[in-house]
Amino acid sequence: MEHRSGPLNLCHVLTKSIIINRTHMLVHATALSTLIYYRASFFFNENNSRVKSTTLAWLIIFLAELVLSFQWLLNQAFQWRPISRAAFPERLPEDGKLPDIDVFVCTADPDKEPTVDVMNTVVSAMALDYPPEKLHVYLSDDAGSPLTLHGMREAYGFARWWLPFCKRYGIETRCPKAYFREEEDDEGIGMSSENEFGSEKKKVKEKYELFKERVNEYRKRHRGDSSHTGRDHPPTIEVVGGNVPDEVVQARQDPMPQLIYVSREKRPAHHHHFKAGALNVLLRVSGVISNSPYILVLDCDMYCNGPSSARQAMCFHLDPRLSRSLMLVQFPQRFHNISNNDIYDSKIRKYFWTCWYGMDGLKGPILSGTCFYIKRESLYRKPTQEGTGSDLMDLKKLFGHSNEFIKYLWRKEKPSQNTIAGGSAALRKETQLLATCGYENGTKWGQEVGFMYYSVVEDYFTGLTLHCKGWTSVYYNPSKPQFLGTATTNLNDLLIQGTRWGSGLSKVGVSRFCPLIYGSLRMSILQSMCYAELAFFPFYFLPICCFATIPQVCLVNGISIYPEVSSSYIMLFAFIFLSSLLKHLYEVVASGHSVQTFLNEQRIWMIKSTTCHVYGTIDAIMTQIGMRRASFLPTNKVDDDEQSKRYEMGIFDFQTSIMFLAPMVTLVILNMASFIMGVARVLTLGGCDELFMQIALSFFVLVMSYPVFEGMVLRKDKGRIPRSVTILSAFLSLVLLLLGSSFLM
Repeated sequence: MEHRSGPLNLCHVLTKSIIINRTHMLVHATALSTLIYYRASFFFNENNSRVKSTTLAWLIIFLAELVLSFQWLLNQAFQWRPISRAAFPERLPEDGKLPDIDVFVCTADPDKEPTVDVMNTVVSAMALDYPPEKLHVYLSDDAGSPLTLHGMREAYGFARWWLPFCKRYGIETRCPKAYFREEEDDEGIGMSSENEFGSEKKKVKEKYELFKERVNEYRKRHRGDSSHTGRDHPPTIEVVGGNVPDEVVQARQDPMPQLIYVSREKRPAHHHHFKAGALNVLLRVSGVISNSPYILVLDCDMYCNGPSSARQAMCFHLDPRLSRSLMLVQFPQRFHNISNNDIYDSKIRKYFWTCWYGMDGLKGPILSGTCFYIKRESLYRKPTQEGTGSDLMDLKKLFGHSNEFIKYLWRKEKPSQNTIAGGSAALRKETQLLATCGYENGTKWGQEVGFMYYSVVEDYFTGLTLHCKGWTSVYYNPSKPQFLGTATTNLNDLLIQGTRWGSGLSKVGVSRFCPLIYGSLRMSILQSMCYAELAFFPFYFLPICCFATIPQVCLVNGISIYPEVSSSYIMLFAFIFLSSLLKHLYEVVASGHSVQTFLNEQRIWMIKSTTCHVYGTIDAIMTQIGMRRASFLPTNKVDDDEQSKRYEMGIFDFQTSIMFLAPMVTLVILNMASFIMGVARVLTLGGCDELFMQIALSFFVLVMSYPVFEGMVLRKDKGRIPRSVTILSAFLSLVLLLLGSSFLM
C-alpha cells in the first residue's frame, strides 16, 4: 500500500547470508556424499577383515549418520533465502480508517499462572497505541476461576488510571509490572513539568499496589471455596465494567477498549482440545461481540512490551501487495527473565533469530503459538477460496447451528454496540451457547475451520494446514521487542515442555499429515522441508543416542568403527564434524550472540535428544495407535527463589524426575567409563591409530556434559543430582555396556 510518502513496508533479501549458506551447503553435501560412499563400501569389501566382527556396529552407526544427514538436508531449507523486513507505521492511514482488532489472551491455571501477572498482560494489551474503540481484549479462563474474573474487574478499574497516564506521557513500557520494576522515570515525553509527572506516576503506582492487594486478598479469602473445578464448570461470559470508583469515572472520561471475560464450559466426559479448543471458543464468542477482522493472540505471560505492535502489523495486513493471501504477521517471542548465560537455551535463539528469517523468504514462518496478528477469515477457510457453497445448511455443518455467528462470518461490520453495552439477555444466551462443550459436535471446528485439534502443538499444525491452503505469513522482528514473556528457567519445566512439543511434532511427522507427503503436494518443496525439519526434530534422539553408546561400547572392546588416523578418510570425518560446529557457531555469532550461547545450545540439544525427545516420540506413537490420549500440562510461571538464584549463577538445577535424570546420567557415566578404559587400553596395548576417533568422541561428550558430571560428583546443594540416581545410572551403564558387548561384537 502506498501512502503519500512511500510504502508501508519493505523486504530486504540477506544476500551475504545466502552466499555463505549456499556455499556451505554445497561443500558440506559433497563431504556427506563421500562419507556415505565410505560407509557403504565397507559392506561390499570382501577383503575387509572387520566385516564379520563389526558389521552390526557399523550398520547402526551408518544408519545414525544417514538420519543425521537427512535432518541436516531438511534444515537447509531454512538457509536457502533468508530475508528481513521493515515497517513504517507513520505511513498508515488515519485512525478512523484502521481496522478493528480482537486480542485473545489464554490462561489455564491460576496456581501456575499468577492472576496478577495475567492481568498485567491484559492491561498491557488494553494500553496498545491503537484507537481504543477499535480494540477488544478477551481473556479465556480455562479454569473457570472466580479469582480470575475478580482480577479482570480489578484490572479494568486500574486500567482507567493506567491508560490515560501512558497516553499523556508517552510511556513506552505499557505493562505496569515491568514499568514500575524498571523505574524509568525519564521515559515520559512532552510533560509540562517534572513535578507533575512525578506526582502522577506516584498516584498511578499507588493504584497499582492497591490493585495487586485487592487481587491477593481475594485469593486468600476465597481459597478452596470454588463451587466448581477447572475441569467441570458451566460457561461464563462477561463484558467487564470493573470496580470503578466515582472519582475515576469523573476524572477519566477517556474511551476504553472493551474487556471480555470468557470461560468455556468444561465437563469431564468431553475432550476440550487444550489451547486450540479455548481459542476456537474465543473465535466464536468474539464473532458475535466485536467480529474484528484481525486477531492478536497472546499467552497469559507474554505482555505487550511496546505499544506499537498493532500499527506495525497493519503495515503488512493493509498492504495490497500482501494482504490478499496474508494470514498472519508473526513477531518473535522474547523473554524478560533470561540470564546472561541462558544455560537452558530458553530464548530459543535458533528459530527466532535464524530459522524464521529463512521461512519468511519462502512463504512465511509457521504460526508460533503467541505474538501474532492473524486475519480472522483465514481461520474460517473462506468458502470462496475452497469452492464451497454458502448454503445455510452447509455453513451450519461447518460452523455449528448459531445463526447469529453465521450472520457475521464474513461481514466487515461489527455487531450492534448498543446491544453489547446493554448486556442483552439474547446476546448472553448466544455467547454461552457458543461456549458450551457440545456446540462443536457434528461440526468441522478443529478439523477444517478454526485452530486445528489434531496435535497438542496446535500452532504448528494450524500453520501447516493454512499454508497448504495457499495462505502466506510474514516474520517481523523490530529493534524494540514488542512482546516479552516468561521463559522456562529450570530443567524440569524445560524437559516437560520439550516432551509436550516433541509429542505434538512427532505425531504430525508420523501421520498422514507428514509435511514431506501432505505438504509437498500443496506447497513448495522448500517450505514443506521446513515443516518436516520441525516435525522430525525430536527424531534427533536416534542418532544422538547411537553416537553416545555404540562407539563407546566398541571402544571398551577395542573395536574400531572409524578410520585410522593414518587414513585419508580421517580428514573427511573431522571436516564434517568441524563444518557442522563452525556453521552453527557462525549462525550464533551472526545473530548477535556469544560463544557461550553456542555451547549452551549444543549442550541442551544433546540433553533433550536423550530425554524429552525420546519420551515425546514414544508418546506420539502411542497416541497415534490409540494406546493413550494426548495430555497437556502448563509450565509453571510461579518464581522459585532458589531455582532462580541458581539459574542466574549459571548452575544447572537437577530437581526433576528420575525419568529425565537417569538417561542423561547413564550416558555420561558410560562415556566416562569408555574414555578411561579406552585411554588405558591404548597406553597398555596400543592401537591409538585405530581408536583415536572414538576416544575423541567420548571426550567431546564429557566436555559438553560437564554440568551433569558436576551435579553428580562436585556439588552438595539441593539442586545436585541425587546420589540414588547416580548409583542407579551406574548400574544401568554397566548393563548397557555388557549387553552392547554381547550383541555388537
